[in-house]
Amino acid sequence: MIKLASIFHPKAKAFVTGRKKIFRRLSADVDRAGTTPLIWVHCASLGEFEQGRPVIEALKEEFPNVSILLTFFSPSGYEVRKNYDQADYVYYLPLDTAHNARRFIAIAKPTLAIFVKYEFWYHYAHELRTHNIPLISISAIFRKEQLFFQRYGGFYRKILTQFSYFFVQNDESRQLLQTIHITNCKRVGDTRFDRVHQIVKQSGKIAIARAFKNDQKAMVIGSCWPEDLDVLAPFINENRMKFIIAPHEITESFISNLEKALQVKSIRYSVAEHVKPEDFQVLIIDNIGMLSRLYRYGEFAYIGGAFGKGLHNILEAACYGVPILFGNKNFEKFQEAVDLINRGGAFEVSDYTDLKAKYEMLNIPENFLLACEVTRQYVEENLGATEKIMEYCRGIVKS
Repeated sequence: MIKLASIFHPKAKAFVTGRKKIFRRLSADVDRAGTTPLIWVHCASLGEFEQGRPVIEALKEEFPNVSILLTFFSPSGYEVRKNYDQADYVYYLPLDTAHNARRFIAIAKPTLAIFVKYEFWYHYAHELRTHNIPLISISAIFRKEQLFFQRYGGFYRKILTQFSYFFVQNDESRQLLQTIHITNCKRVGDTRFDRVHQIVKQSGKIAIARAFKNDQKAMVIGSCWPEDLDVLAPFINENRMKFIIAPHEITESFISNLEKALQVKSIRYSVAEHVKPEDFQVLIIDNIGMLSRLYRYGEFAYIGGAFGKGLHNILEAACYGVPILFGNKNFEKFQEAVDLINRGGAFEVSDYTDLKAKYEMLNIPENFLLACEVTRQYVEENLGATEKIMEYCRGIVKS
């Protein structure tokens, strides 16, 4: 079915063509490496890669002579990260069949295998266990509605028994595993906190954004979709503070629609250096790669996507210790969003009226300071997952 779909669909075509002659290519790469120990890290896609990345980079820093084999299931991960310089080899994962798993493990001969978050492949896990190769799951998260925890989920529970250890994100996941008699697990949090915190620490200042802010109160709006704009535009038009808006997609049509919806003075980042940016109320970011550095200029953050396919990354904003707002439609699967709502550092909004009410509540000094402290503390509590995972990996690699 995938091969048939590849005739019409570019992503399916990449899925198929990227796996052609994969064993021949992998064998040639591994043969050239000789007897160098190899660690296999597997991610479904780009989001999981960001969770695996801190561990990959910690391994390469501590064990520079170890080879890293990075695999992806999805083209959206592979195509973006196929030239990732911290991995020695980057491949698609061959489909999970008994034949493919035997052949893949026989060629790679990994010292350790690391699967990120939701990746549970029966034949690969079984083959690794057969050869006594440790397999760990990192940044894993489990929910009671998953098949592992259903009366008819015996086959899926069997997959989990092949793993050497689980490093899970929260206590609920650890407790769920214990209900099916899996105790080789530890709550360490999400490695993304370490990654994002590192980005924030290393990020530089942005002169135009600083001049635009001009010591005034500001809200940074990250990954703005049209659905978010419907709620935000009337709020911006009646509010006197500054707004920095980073669209989810940098297209002329969206930016033009944004400018038309605003009744206040706005300026695009690409032309702001030729004017006095402080004279404008809205700064529109018409480039990619700057958002994580922009949150430092806001007293508030609004993150887009939750009115549509799903909430975008809120951790970058959280690292700056600011109150975070987002839509109320599609955020529940993001643990950090749920946690911060429960603690009082983040707030879901249903529409313009709700956004206005939440903002007015946060504008009360004691409420604002409390939300900032909650967000800052939440990030600090969740740092360190990478080192806890490394403690386990260290013993295996050294032996």
